[in-house]
Amino acid sequence: MTTSTNRAQTGRARYTASRRAGRAPLEFYPTPPEATRALLSVESFDGPIWEPACGDGAIARELSSAGYHVTATDLVDRGFGEGGFDFLKSAKPLAKHIITNPPYGTHGLGDAFVRRALIHTRKSGGSVAMLLNLRSLANPDRHKKFTKTPPAAIYFLDDLTCWPEGKPTTKSARIARQQYYWAVWKPGHIGAPKCWWLSTRDFK
Repeated sequence: MTTSTNRAQTGRARYTASRRAGRAPLEFYPTPPEATRALLSVESFDGPIWEPACGDGAIARELSSAGYHVTATDLVDRGFGEGGFDFLKSAKPLAKHIITNPPYGTHGLGDAFVRRALIHTRKSGGSVAMLLNLRSLANPDRHKKFTKTPPAAIYFLDDLTCWPEGKPTTKSARIARQQYYWAVWKPGHIGAPKCWWLSTRDFK
């Protein structure tokens, strides 16, 4: 059995609780292109980017189209990037910056992605951009995390739907109707984040 297979099997077990909670299998919620385009309208990145939950390449393709060199990995092989790669067990950064729509799941899966990304970018000197559920901003369990390592910028998206498995008709489609924001952490940032609003219709 290969190392990548071992990683994938270990990671799949981590997502079991999410499936029981009625979420999409293996947390696959493809990101509409306007979300990434909106981010790139207000932020730029001075070097290569790692997309560690690349899925079918939705974010990575937009980053590549914008001229960035992108390394794409995912726990699951969906025909794009390197499958069988467990980001939460990665020991070193594969690029300077990290941009992704992380799996939210249950038991702090999304928080674990943010934490691992920040660990990596402390080594690389890069930035982290995560597409997150707006409700996470007002969660008491995250208060200390945000105040200890605050994002440098928060961008609220007015209209965005990340359909489970990219299909509006699936049983878990109701969960897709959330509000989202981009949180961007930058090296050396201290203090309150800059906040702004982005209209996704401008980037469709």
